[in-house]
Amino acid sequence: MDEERALYIVRAGEAGAIERVLRDYSDKHRATFKFETTDEEKRKKLCEGIFKVLVKDVPTTCQVSCLEVLRILSRDKKILVPVTTKENMQILLRLAKLNESDDSLEKVSEFPVIVESLKCLCNIVFNSQMAQQLSLELNLAAKLCNLLKKCKDRKFINDIKCFDLRLLFLLSLLHTDIRSQLRYELQGLPLLTQILESAFSIKWTDEYESAIDHNGPPLSPQETDCAIEALKALFNVTVDSWKVHKESDSHQFRVMAAVLRHCLLIVGPTEDKTEELHSNAVNLLSNVPVSCLDVLICPLTHEETAQEATTLDELPSEKTAAKETVLKNNTMVYNGMNMEAIHVLLNFMEKRIDKGSSYREGLTPVLSLLTECSRAHRNIRKFLKDQVLPPLRDVTNRPEVGSTVRNKLVRLMTHVDLGVKQIAAEFLFVLCKERVDSLLKYTGYGNAAGLLAARGLLAGGRGDNWYSEDEDTDTEEYKNAKPNINLITGHLEEPMPNPIDEMTEEQKEYEAMKLVNMLDKLSRPCH
Repeated sequence: MDEERALYIVRAGEAGAIERVLRDYSDKHRATFKFETTDEEKRKKLCEGIFKVLVKDVPTTCQVSCLEVLRILSRDKKILVPVTTKENMQILLRLAKLNESDDSLEKVSEFPVIVESLKCLCNIVFNSQMAQQLSLELNLAAKLCNLLKKCKDRKFINDIKCFDLRLLFLLSLLHTDIRSQLRYELQGLPLLTQILESAFSIKWTDEYESAIDHNGPPLSPQETDCAIEALKALFNVTVDSWKVHKESDSHQFRVMAAVLRHCLLIVGPTEDKTEELHSNAVNLLSNVPVSCLDVLICPLTHEETAQEATTLDELPSEKTAAKETVLKNNTMVYNGMNMEAIHVLLNFMEKRIDKGSSYREGLTPVLSLLTECSRAHRNIRKFLKDQVLPPLRDVTNRPEVGSTVRNKLVRLMTHVDLGVKQIAAEFLFVLCKERVDSLLKYTGYGNAAGLLAARGLLAGGRGDNWYSEDEDTDTEEYKNAKPNINLITGHLEEPMPNPIDEMTEEQKEYEAMKLVNMLDKLSRPCH
């Protein structure tokens, strides 16, 4: 009934009536995602009628109402086949200011039309293979990049940027050819990196260092959404970068990694948004060549060095680490290097472990990232080793028992998901410089058996990668307990009493004769 009334007014009514009836339809079906199949033909005709209205000279408010209804109807894949034509796609491109002839975005009154047109294009491209093919034919990716260039430094049009980026993400997700076009022809890597810089309002203090205001306000919801969409689009653009990395690209990847470091050190409007922001930053960092991840840490500035430092001996024991210091502004420091970003990644990893679900999607990316960083960059490995595997003191409990990061990671070494337990074990192995004896000290042989068997290291030894020869230092507590540590379980066990000590001489003689008889039976030939 709703479709019939709307279709009648759209076909025969004037702009004001069309706007009113479509606004009513939009308000009623705003949250509708499943449609009745009986009204399918009516919805198709309504879509066609709306496109006919959009080519007319109607007021902006009427255009917005038309586009809102079109966005709702485009959630239904079945009705898109007859309405997804080159002509209709061009109508939406024109309304979204995606034609090259549109030189500027000066009319604020047009912004709602642009945003709704982009939303419609997102739905249509996602739900229609024909629209995806037409996007290639119409060179939509290039048009989207051109629109981004017009608005990348203008914060009052964040909604336009956000849905432009979302559409760019969808196109690069659905077409590998568009990924390549974005990367090389359209210079998508520097363009999207600049969008992130703008969203984060980055002020550079050095080539790869930005100023961090720890007391500054959180990102606005609009800035956060723009940043998340840009991160997702960048992920698609760089998804194969580790295979085709050239030395000439090092600078651009380092700039991007420095922007991502800044991203990790700021917060969004809510805790959930911050986690989503950091999660996408972690995914993108996994695409950065590991040699360019050195910018995640940086030497202390002169001002930071001059501050009064407090050693971690003054912090709670579970947070202590051998060589780390904490400055007054809570900057994490190790060997004169600012480790804030790595510490954020470590905390992010622990939160994902504590969630207890979706480990493969939520945990393995950050674990893989920390593993590769540790393997390639000595200072990062040593800092993480001090945080995750501090010198052992209390070995009365099994390695998997407790609430420290080490305990949580050791528990993952026997997880039912093969991929999860492999990457958890690999991370700890790398922190131990791929030395079997060092790994067993922290995990026990039982927990490490899977990794060692896969590596062919059950008999001991070390992995294939080279690490510095600095030696681990055992605490006095560990040295004293070491002779009584069970190598299988990895914890201290009290010596078991000798059962013979409590036997009488007659019992000892009886047990000895039983043993002689059993040995005699074993030595007799079988008949």
